[in-house]
Amino acid sequence: MGFLERIFGLVFGSGRNMVVETAEVFRENAEAAGKRGADLQQAALAQYGTEFAQPQRGMFDRLMDALNRLPRPALALGTLGLFISAMVDPLWFGARMQGLALVPEPLWWLLGAIVSFYFGARHQQKDQEFQRSVAQTMARVPRVLENTKALQALKSGAGQSEEANENAALSEWRNSRS
Repeated sequence: MGFLERIFGLVFGSGRNMVVETAEVFRENAEAAGKRGADLQQAALAQYGTEFAQPQRGMFDRLMDALNRLPRPALALGTLGLFISAMVDPLWFGARMQGLALVPEPLWWLLGAIVSFYFGARHQQKDQEFQRSVAQTMARVPRVLENTKALQALKSGAGQSEEANENAALSEWRNSRS
């Protein structure tokens, strides 16, 4: 090992770069910071991937989801089918309606309750939100009335003395002329 190599070894270290290590005390190593940032981003993406991954659902769960989606379209398409059948074959339609006339009234009440509960939950939720917004609006009415009265009083000049209505510059000009 030569003399020059020993001096460089003392200054820069043997196998390690002492200048770079000393500089990193004062300034972050950009390459290492980029690697840490990329590792952090990869870890976050992996976490989000596991968090939002769809769990494997069984046959029963899929069947129940499918059944829950059926009533509204079935009722809508069934009603359209009744209108079409009334136009296509009025005698067939009339016979079916006579059959419906034989359904006892308590069964109609039960059907009405089932349909009301099934479709009424969303309507009730929206109605409650509407009532809440009306109540919040009504709570602001007294303040709005006070503000309106104050604005009308300002417009008509009520509540102000003659001195407040008088223009100081105009008064000074009048006094200087006389």
